[in-house]
Amino acid sequence: MLRLLERRGPLLFLAALFNALSFNPVHAQGDLLVAPTRVVVNGGGNAEVVLSNIGEAPATYRISLELRRMDETGEFRDIAEAEASEHERLALEMVRYAPRRITLMPGQPQAVRISIRPPEGLPDGEYRVHMSFRAVPSLEAADSPANQASTAQGVSIKLTPIYGITIPIFLRKGILEAGAEIAGASLVKLGGRDFLQITMTRTGKRSVYGELTGRTARGEKLFVLRGVAVYPELAQRQVQVPIAAEQLAKLKGPLQFEYRELPEHGGALIAQATVNLP
Repeated sequence: MLRLLERRGPLLFLAALFNALSFNPVHAQGDLLVAPTRVVVNGGGNAEVVLSNIGEAPATYRISLELRRMDETGEFRDIAEAEASEHERLALEMVRYAPRRITLMPGQPQAVRISIRPPEGLPDGEYRVHMSFRAVPSLEAADSPANQASTAQGVSIKLTPIYGITIPIFLRKGILEAGAEIAGASLVKLGGRDFLQITMTRTGKRSVYGELTGRTARGEKLFVLRGVAVYPELAQRQVQVPIAAEQLAKLKGPLQFEYRELPEHGGALIAQATVNLP
């Protein structure tokens, strides 16, 4: 099917492929568009991630695998291979992909092929690496006057931003249960701004991932956050939701929270709670 679409032109191919991926999120950064934003392979097998250059000039992207760990605020920290656990090293060894460098013309899509082959005797569990797509600056961009700053001695410094997207790749082996709870919520100030901080806990042997919704006691929707994850390295994380001044008055009395699978994944309820703010 993909070969036939490629012959009919990259724009038709892109439209048809993203229609097929309509139940998977799409992420864009700079001029790069990536779909889907997470890959889950059960037991081993193959998958694809589609890249598209949505800019007006050719662009080159370098593709690599990284190890990253989530902290309790939901941020990620890069892990050097020397610091990796045995679980993380096994994840790196199982994942193969091609190509490792792509040059795309404007409007051109291309698939990155992923193969995950677990070794015999691999213990049951969820294994994860992160696939990074980073722009390679062109010589023209690096040499442009806008990207140079001169010192009094006539030495120029080239300032070239590098854009990138990173997505998780999961291998799940065995029957893995997982659950989550909404343990509490409070108002906090961070950097002079008001946030509603929600404490989530996780149990089981795999990550949880879904959509977090908050409502007032009368059912008025306060926020919807898609793609909220708690990874297996965490038993608990904090989700911080920015609150506008006009919303503060609504944060009185009990607040209702729901954590569900994404609608395109069935929308099953994972956790719910009613919390009175202190």
